[in-house]
Amino acid sequence: MKKMVIKTSIAPNTSHNAAELLSGMSGLSKAKVKDAMNKGAFWIKDKKGKLRRIRKATYTLYSGNSIEFYYNDKLLSKKPPAIQCVEDLIHYSVWLKPAGLMSQGTKYGDHCSLLRQVEVFFNPKREVFLVHRLDMEASGLMLIAHNRKAASKLSGLFQKHQIIKEYHIEVLGNISNMQSNRIELPLDDKPALTEFKVLSYNSKSNTSMVTASITTGRYHQIRRHFNMIGHPVIGDPKYGKGNKNSEGLRLSAVTLSFLCPFANKKRTLHMTGLQASSTV
Repeated sequence: MKKMVIKTSIAPNTSHNAAELLSGMSGLSKAKVKDAMNKGAFWIKDKKGKLRRIRKATYTLYSGNSIEFYYNDKLLSKKPPAIQCVEDLIHYSVWLKPAGLMSQGTKYGDHCSLLRQVEVFFNPKREVFLVHRLDMEASGLMLIAHNRKAASKLSGLFQKHQIIKEYHIEVLGNISNMQSNRIELPLDDKPALTEFKVLSYNSKSNTSMVTASITTGRYHQIRRHFNMIGHPVIGDPKYGKGNKNSEGLRLSAVTLSFLCPFANKKRTLHMTGLQASSTV
C-alpha cells in the first residue's frame, strides 16, 4: 500500500497545472493523480485556513496557493457499494445506505461515501448536505438535505431529538432476562440512553434479535452500550469478544419518524430487508 501526504505553498511568481505539479512532487503518474483528485484527495486552503476540495485536474495553481494532497491507494482502489434512493422530496431525499459505505468522506477521498454518491446521482442539479451520520459498518436509512434551509431544519430536528430513530440489531447471548429495557450508562462523560425490546432468542447461535432506539447520539452509542452490558453486537469489528463473524456488523437503521418541516405532516420511513418504504 502506498500512502502519502503532501502539504506545500506555491512559490512566488509561479503558476502550475495541479495534476502536473502533484505528479512531479509525488512520483505518481498523472493518471493516478487525476484519479485521486476526482475522488476527492486534493485540497486548497483559503486565507482563513478553510479547506476546499478541487477535483479538476486542469486546475491552475497560482502564487500563494496553499495545497494539501492525501493519497492512499488502498482507499482509492475501493469500489463503493450501490446506494438506493427511497424517495426524492425536493428539499431533501431519503437513501438506503449499504454497509461498507461511509456517511461522508475523509481528506483522503470521498468516493466511498454516501454524500458523494448522492452528489454524483444528482449532479449538477442539487447541492448536498449531511445532517446526520451512520457508522460505516452499519446499513440503513439516511436523510440528505439539498439546500441550506433544509439542512438547518433537519439538523435542528436531530439535535432536539425530534426524529425517532429505530435500529434492528443482533446481539450475543440471551438478553431477554434483563431486568430493564433501558441502558443508561454515560459515554464520554455525557448522559446516554438506549432503550430496547427483545424480538427473539436463538439458542443455537446464542444470539438475540433486538430493536433499539436512542434519544442521545453519542459516538457508537448502541454498539458501546450493548457491549458494556455484556451483549455486544454481532459482527462488531471494534467492540466485544466472541461476537465476530464474516458477515459484517448486524446493525441497521430501520425507521426514521418525524414531522416533515416542509409538508408539516408526520413522515415515517421504514426499512425491511433490502427494501424501504415511506408513509405520510
